[in-house]
Amino acid sequence: MATTSLIITQIDIYRFSIPMEPFTIATGTMDHAQNVFIRVHTNAGFYGVGECSAFPMIVGETQDTCLIMAREFGKLWIGKDALDIPGRLQDLHNFAAGNTTIKSAFDIALYDIAAKNAGMPLYRFLDGEKREVESDITIGIATPAIMAEKALVFKGLGAKILKVKLGKNAVEDVERIKGIREAVGDEIKIRIDANQGWSFEDAVYALQTMGNYAIEFCEQPMRTWYDDRLPELMQLSPVKIMADESVYNHHDARKQINSGACHYINIKMAKSGGIYEAKQIHDLAAEKGIACMMGGMLESRVALSAKLHFVYASPNIKFYDMDTCMIGHLQDPCMGGVTYNGYKLNIADAPGIGADADEEFLAKCEKFTV
Repeated sequence: MATTSLIITQIDIYRFSIPMEPFTIATGTMDHAQNVFIRVHTNAGFYGVGECSAFPMIVGETQDTCLIMAREFGKLWIGKDALDIPGRLQDLHNFAAGNTTIKSAFDIALYDIAAKNAGMPLYRFLDGEKREVESDITIGIATPAIMAEKALVFKGLGAKILKVKLGKNAVEDVERIKGIREAVGDEIKIRIDANQGWSFEDAVYALQTMGNYAIEFCEQPMRTWYDDRLPELMQLSPVKIMADESVYNHHDARKQINSGACHYINIKMAKSGGIYEAKQIHDLAAEKGIACMMGGMLESRVALSAKLHFVYASPNIKFYDMDTCMIGHLQDPCMGGVTYNGYKLNIADAPGIGADADEEFLAKCEKFTV
C-alpha cells in the first residue's frame, strides 16, 4: 500500500570511482569515472538510490566537490518528506546555486523512492511506456587513422550510429570524419560532438566541409560564450546543430530555441540536476518542435537505468547517446538495472529504477553517512 509521506532518516554517500581506459574529448582526458553513489533511507524501511558522474572540464564539479556538497545536502533532508519532490529539490536550490551534478544523484534517489512507494517501475510512475532504444557508441579523439580503425571495430560489433568526438583542430577534424566515413561506408549514421572546441570561423569551415559526409548533427560546436553567434552559424552550416553545454535548464532551452540557435537539445542529468528539470526541458522543447537527445557523462548502469526510465516517459527524446558504461569502464559496480543487447537497451519491470550498487564494490568505497 503506497503511503502519502515518507520521512528521510539517513543518507549514505559513497566515493564511487570506476577505473576506465583513458577517454579524451576536446577539453581533457579522464582515466576513471569520478562518480558519487547515494542511498536515501526512509522510515518505511526501504531506500532510494542515486548516482552522478562529475566531469570537471564540462560542468565544473569534481568528485570531491560533489562529496562535500552531498553531505551539506543530506543535512537539509533529514526528517523531511521524501515524496515531496519539488520541495526537497527546492531545499537544495535554496542552499546552493549550480552543483547540478550532485543534485542529480539526490533527484534520482527521490524518484526511485517515489516509484518504489507506488510499487511500480519508474517509467510507469512517470506515465511512460517501453520502446526500442538503440544507443550510439562514442569514439574519443585520436589520430584520424586510429579513429577510423575504431569505427570499423564498432561497425563489426553491430553499431549503427557512431558519435565522434572532435574539437581539437578543425582541419584535422575534417580528416578524421573523412577517414571514418570512408572506412565505414554510407549506411552507418555519424553524429559529431565538438565539445565547445571550435571558434566561429573553425566551426563554419569544419561544418561546411563536412557537409559532404552525411553528418546527422553536430553537438556544441563553440564555447557557450559564443551562443549569440549560433543563429548565424545555423544559417551557414549544412549540418544541424544540437545544443549541449548551452542548455542546462529549461530557461536555457527557451532562450536557445527562441533565438533560433539550435535544431536539437541534448539533455543530461548532470546538467539539469536530474529528472525533475529534465522533464521541463523535454516538455518545452516538445512544445516548440525541437527534438531531444538523452546524453550522459561517465555514469554506471545505476544512473543509466534512471535515464532509460526517463526516456520511456519522454516521447520527444529521439536520439540516444546512452553508451556511458560501454566506453571504457573496467568494472561494472551495478546490480540489476539496464541490460544491453548489442547497442539496444532494455530493463526489467522491477519497482523504482530497478538498479543498485554491488555490495562488494561498495565495501571498497570511501563512505560518509548523514
